[in-house]
Formats: sequence, structure tokens, C-alpha cells
Amino acid sequence: MEKIIMASDLSGFSLKEAVKKHLQDMGWGIDDQGTIDPAEPYTYFQAAEKAARQISEGKFSRGILICGTGMGMAIVANKFPGVYAAVCENTYAAEKARAINNANVLTMGGWITGETVGCAIADKFLATQFTQDLEEWRAKNLMLAQEKIKELEQDLYH
Repeated sequence: MEKIIMASDLSGFSLKEAVKKHLQDMGWGIDDQGTIDPAEPYTYFQAAEKAARQISEGKFSRGILICGTGMGMAIVANKFPGVYAAVCENTYAAEKARAINNANVLTMGGWITGETVGCAIADKFLATQFTQDLEEWRAKNLMLAQEKIKELEQDLYH
């Protein structure tokens, strides 16, 4: 299995630790770039920037970021080209974030999502591929949309 990047602030620390352990037990390699010691926490914007920059630079293809709501992490991460972060609060949203939007970063909220559900959300996110189980016409449209998004990024970031 590939190695993924994870990060959290203090509000997402407990959920991050539970998801990280679960994924490591499943065989995933984890590079934890966020709060490691609750006594020395990263802010959500520090953790998200550090992780998203590495995804944008191609060092990782996917990541999981966890703060209080997941929203702050998503806002910061989505500022980086090639990073498509989605806040997911259930497995259905995680599946659709990957299959429809080709999200490469899952964000979750430690104040919102329990550990068991968070692990299930991460599993679904990591197991789902872009356009998986979609009708051919929808998959083609979504692939075209991805090309347009990349063109927009080129215009905005270069």
C-alpha cells in the first residue's frame, strides 16, 4: 500500500491518532506531519499547509487532515494546486468525494466524527477510485471536468 500523509491540530488529535493506528494496522504507511505531542500542537492552518504543500509538490498522492470541524483544513488545503480536499462526515460522502470529485485529501472534524466512524470514512475514501461504479457517460463528463479544473489551475497558478 502507498504511503499517505496525515496531519491534525489539537482539536483533531484524538481522531487522527485513532485513524492513523487503524490504517497502520491495515498496512498503510503513514507520514504524520501534524500535532504529534498535544503539549506542542500545530494550528489547523500550519498542519494543513505543511501537508497540502507536500501533496501539491507530488511527494504524496493522498492525505487525511483532521481539525475540529474539518472545514479549516479543507479551506487551507484547497489553496494549493493539485490538492482537492473534501470534508466528509459519513462514508457515502467519502465515496462520492473520490468517485465524483476525485478528491485526494479527506478532511474530518474531531468535534463531529467519532473514532469508529472516522476509521470507516477513511477506509471508504482510500478504497474508492475516481469514476468507480459510475455510468460511462457520467465518468466521461467527470473526466472532462477534471481536465477543465486543471486548465483553470494553470491559469490561476502560473
